[in-house]
Amino acid sequence: MHFTYCPYCGTKLISKEIGDEGMIPYCEKCSIPLWDMFTTSIITAVVNEYDEVALLRQSYVSTTKYVCVAGIMKIGESAEETVIREVKEEIGQDVESLEFISSYPYDKKEMLMLGYKATVKKQDFKLSGEVDSVEWVKYDSALSLLREGSIAWQLVKTVIEQ
Repeated sequence: MHFTYCPYCGTKLISKEIGDEGMIPYCEKCSIPLWDMFTTSIITAVVNEYDEVALLRQSYVSTTKYVCVAGIMKIGESAEETVIREVKEEIGQDVESLEFISSYPYDKKEMLMLGYKATVKKQDFKLSGEVDSVEWVKYDSALSLLREGSIAWQLVKTVIEQ
């Protein structure tokens, strides 16, 4: 989000040099800089003990390719808590262990995605209303089902190569 007006008082912002940051939108009335904001979310390669990854179909994301579990962090929630909550909500799996893999800037949606590997014991899926379908896919088939170069593809590729 790029600020033009102060969200506190409504005053039109000016540009002001702030230390090493350069020119930043600034509210003269409130005396505060207003850095550009982005949404922080998680993306997770959910894997089981059989070297399989859970890949989802969500028509609002793609009608041709699979995706990984992902979701927005809530205020007051850690990234790890978000992963555990999203995996449970979207596919009904209980996370046994978590490993941070990498962060991925997603400029198109002004988002930072924090990538994790979530290990679960294989069990039946329980899908949320936002998931059309999900399946366990062997590592050697997973990348071909994801959009090449996508954040999900990069994450799953890293997890497979570990």
